[in-house]
Amino acid sequence: MTGVPASAEGGQGRPAPGGKLGAAAVNQASVWNIANILTMMRLVLVPAFVALLLQDGGYDPAWRAWAWAAFAVAMITDIFDGHLARTYNLVTDFGKIADPIADKAIMAAGLISLSALGDLPWWVTGVILFRELGITLMRFWVIRLGVIPASRGGKMKTLAQGVAVGMYVLALTGPLATLRFWVMAVAVVLTVVTGLDYVRQAIVLRRAGRAAERERPGSAL
Repeated sequence: MTGVPASAEGGQGRPAPGGKLGAAAVNQASVWNIANILTMMRLVLVPAFVALLLQDGGYDPAWRAWAWAAFAVAMITDIFDGHLARTYNLVTDFGKIADPIADKAIMAAGLISLSALGDLPWWVTGVILFRELGITLMRFWVIRLGVIPASRGGKMKTLAQGVAVGMYVLALTGPLATLRFWVMAVAVVLTVVTGLDYVRQAIVLRRAGRAAERERPGSAL
């Protein structure tokens, strides 16, 4: 991901420990750095993934295998652009905006397409998308007071969603089809639980921020 704060990795213009690029390359990070290019590639993969998935009515196993490949590449680039951004401090305003959009776009495309094909209940798609949109709005609500860091549960949620959607994209039958149902069930549970935990943390942060404002000299009682 390209939206990692520079301060978390040793400051703007200085490579994080383990970085191997020259200082000039880091200092001159532009929109056209490798992390952003991977993010842009992920955005391009969204319509390609949908087109492949819906070919021949959406039920051709070969086309769905190709769609799965596009989805898998998108998920993998999400990991790599995050690693590159953290390692080489390739932070740009474009990346801060485009990276979360790309993440949510590929997942939303998969969920909506699968529900439209009748493979996935609409309520599952609704729960996941409602959670993702709600948490995004929640971030804007508390961003002035601080940033709630990504939790281990949130990372597990993202992994479970990616694996589950990928399994539904493939034309699986038998035990694997049963397995994907349970993987998606785990993904939904993690989606709800981590969403509620984020709301709790946001409320706590909001209350702490208001209390701090009231304690400042000259603040209205």
